[in-house]
Amino acid sequence: MLAQPPVRRPRIDRQALVNRHAVVLDGFDPRSPLSVGNGEFAFTVDATGLQTFPALYEKNVPLCTQSQWGWHASPGRPPGELALENFDTHGRNVGYATRAGNQPELFRWLRENPHRLHLGRIGLDIADASEIRGIRQRLDLWTGAIESSFLHRAAAVTVATCCHPDRDCIGANVSPGVAVVWEFPAASPEMNAADWKSIERHRSEILGLEPSGCVLRRTLDDTQYFCRVAWQGAAEFKQVAAHRFTLRGASQQPLAFTCEFSSHPFTNSPLAPDAVFAASREAWQRHWTSGGALDLSECRDPRAAELERRVVLSQYLTAIQCAGSLPPQETGLTCNSWYGKFHLEMHWWHAAHFTLWGRAEKLERSLAWYGKILPSARDRARQQGYAGCRWPKMTAPDGRDSPSPIGPLLIWQQPHPIAMADLMYRAKPERAVLDRYRDIVMESAEFMASYAWEDGAHDRYVLGPPVIPAQENHPPRETWNPTFELEYWRRGLEIAQQWRARLGMPREPRWDGVRAKLAALPLAGGVYLAHENCPQTFTERNRDHPSMLAALGVLPRAGSRVDPAIMRATLQRVFEKWRWAETWGWDFPMAAMTAARLGEPDFAIRALFMESPKNTWLPNGHVYQRANLPLYLPANGGLLAAAAVMSAQNAFPKDWPVRAEGLVDIL
Repeated sequence: MLAQPPVRRPRIDRQALVNRHAVVLDGFDPRSPLSVGNGEFAFTVDATGLQTFPALYEKNVPLCTQSQWGWHASPGRPPGELALENFDTHGRNVGYATRAGNQPELFRWLRENPHRLHLGRIGLDIADASEIRGIRQRLDLWTGAIESSFLHRAAAVTVATCCHPDRDCIGANVSPGVAVVWEFPAASPEMNAADWKSIERHRSEILGLEPSGCVLRRTLDDTQYFCRVAWQGAAEFKQVAAHRFTLRGASQQPLAFTCEFSSHPFTNSPLAPDAVFAASREAWQRHWTSGGALDLSECRDPRAAELERRVVLSQYLTAIQCAGSLPPQETGLTCNSWYGKFHLEMHWWHAAHFTLWGRAEKLERSLAWYGKILPSARDRARQQGYAGCRWPKMTAPDGRDSPSPIGPLLIWQQPHPIAMADLMYRAKPERAVLDRYRDIVMESAEFMASYAWEDGAHDRYVLGPPVIPAQENHPPRETWNPTFELEYWRRGLEIAQQWRARLGMPREPRWDGVRAKLAALPLAGGVYLAHENCPQTFTERNRDHPSMLAALGVLPRAGSRVDPAIMRATLQRVFEKWRWAETWGWDFPMAAMTAARLGEPDFAIRALFMESPKNTWLPNGHVYQRANLPLYLPANGGLLAAAAVMSAQNAFPKDWPVRAEGLVDIL
């Protein structure tokens, strides 16, 4: 009998997949506002399609306009340098910026500065939200436009909003009869990135006013930026207060305008509104028709439809929030978390998935930033007595590490640039990629090899003390050999050796020596521990990240020292004993990735749908964590990484007919 040819299934209908998850709101939802953006710039709106009623959102998700370049430092830096806390490091003292001591003002200033700016509020000239009725708002993911309609005093109002894919510019179309208002705040390190009370601390001035446009200059201490408004048809733009401007069109004509922000004076021409909408539409259709896709529409399990929704919206949100020229802060360009600074241990969770979904260029933009701060990373390693470069934890564009009782002692961000560079090379195996990230890979590995201490008495290399592992609730002086970091050290050093081979260089013997003799993964009672000196297993410290799972979740199974049987028992114990309400949003996809590698698809789905306040998925696709962290993009990026791993490992439930295109595993 002749073999039957394989059944060829039709390609996924990308437009249908995306359109069934367009976000539709029927009222003001302060926890779930919508945003448009391009990775470098984002604009978050209320139910009117602009930022008309910010007070309704202020205690939940502030309505901000943010960019990658928009930063401010408060004047009056306290004098001197922060005194370091010394930690005994195998017989030598190493200083870390971990306490304020008698310098609380300096400690706070260094943590808060620089901070990210709210560039300006753009809203309709409507004073009372109670006069709004009949709201219908839709985020058209296929075109990147937000379409809003409502009744104001019985008059129908429509607003369309979008963002240009390559410029920090929004386009908007507003129905006749409603004016638009611009308001500008002073800078603040708080979550809303704005100080609306300190009117005298900043300046807003019109540089040029023409019949179809104007340019404003903003000055905040040493920070300066520009705002350009352009409109179609007859309209009047005027300044009505120190930092308030209005644009009012003819009463019977729609008001179409663009608003662009820049850190430098404009040298290019303003964009027309139609051009911005056209560019947005073309860019988003290109985004959705390239790269990976996951279609769960044939699954009968109701969780499948919700998972597909989360995956589609996470692709949108990470594209507008996490694909810029800097690693993103945990709230992206929506509002400030930790003063707008980004956490490099989160960079992998924000952006590694881009390569797994066939969109490596979106990771490439922020990965290049490591090269810019390489000199300061070298200095940090040298000051602590290590070779190579030591990457900061909580930082801003300058690469300076922020003082913190925890941050300076973390190490799991150190292999991230190696791992992400390797993902870039696997996506584009070209000599240019090897050359571009050569120094980043080599000097990261140099630090890792020098950080590992040779324990001659036991013929091994150890990590710490002092060290704080990814599960941050362990004291640094009493912690060594954390499970995930040990395995990540081995993986990172091996990738660095492969990088040398690709460049035609011999293996570095010291790296091989450290890698071969790294301490064994710590375990007790048949499960992996957080670290070797962990006093008890899954008792008083079973909160925060269950990071031991990452040794076989974030890292591939091939070449691993992880015993699958022990990790399966560890996964089971974590499910039973962990305090999931005290975890973070990326822990759920991390557990799912571990389950996928162990061939446990039901565990993987259970992990993704764990009932926990930290796994609260909102209508707009964001993931709530707590009051001062109302969205958390590592959860979105983590879900996309988990979906790729689960697809590659065929780790969905057996009765789920899954269709996937263009997804790859972490190699």
